[in-house]
Amino acid sequence: MDKTRTIRLGVNLDHVATIRQARFTPYPDLIEAVKITEQAGADGITMHLREDRRHIQTEDVFAAREVVGTTLNLEMAATAEMIKIALQLEPDYCCIVPEKRAELTTEGGLDVIANIRHIADACAKLNQKNIQVSLFIEPDIDVIEAVIKTGATLVELHTGKYAISSADEAKYELQRLVSAAEYAAEKGLQVNAGHGIDYHNIAVIKTIPHLYELNIGHSIVARALFVGLAQAVSEMKTAMIAANDA
Repeated sequence: MDKTRTIRLGVNLDHVATIRQARFTPYPDLIEAVKITEQAGADGITMHLREDRRHIQTEDVFAAREVVGTTLNLEMAATAEMIKIALQLEPDYCCIVPEKRAELTTEGGLDVIANIRHIADACAKLNQKNIQVSLFIEPDIDVIEAVIKTGATLVELHTGKYAISSADEAKYELQRLVSAAEYAAEKGLQVNAGHGIDYHNIAVIKTIPHLYELNIGHSIVARALFVGLAQAVSEMKTAMIAANDA
């Protein structure tokens, strides 16, 4: 592995809003969380504006747009409502993800092959506003081929299956991620990754080649309950550097 390679840390703050929405209080203050996260060394802020608004609210992303000093990555479904919001918001990135109302969190990658025309139309609209589009996908070569046809220039590889895999399955799931990253990079796509990444598996995740950015949320917010948000972000940055030096 190239030890000089620096991977960006995008911090997903959805679950700060989850705590707030549990009681519909004004706290914890999401904008304060944005500021603390950036001051602690995050390279970007990620927020998922879900159709059901279970955590992040529409006003949150517009308030964040005013204060984010790094980059703002809006995760969203490719619906007419979300595309309209994104065009008004003009985030640095949009990551298109699948959504199901009953899911606890995003449970898998986009079915790009079955929805290629719809996704390509969404990408075209967003690209017209100079918003870079990433597609959240399974690490699969055929899916990457479909991504190329949509006009998206980034992929975010779903690392969730690796994160929950047994010891016997882990080697296979990791190889899928490695092969997909290599193929995507070869085809000129920027390679990001996310889902289920924590302070323990980061050392292995970090070995996936060609990674530009890791988007990590749940484990950082969970750690913040014990050490504070700034320390939790700092610890993840340190873990990423340590993994790079290993």
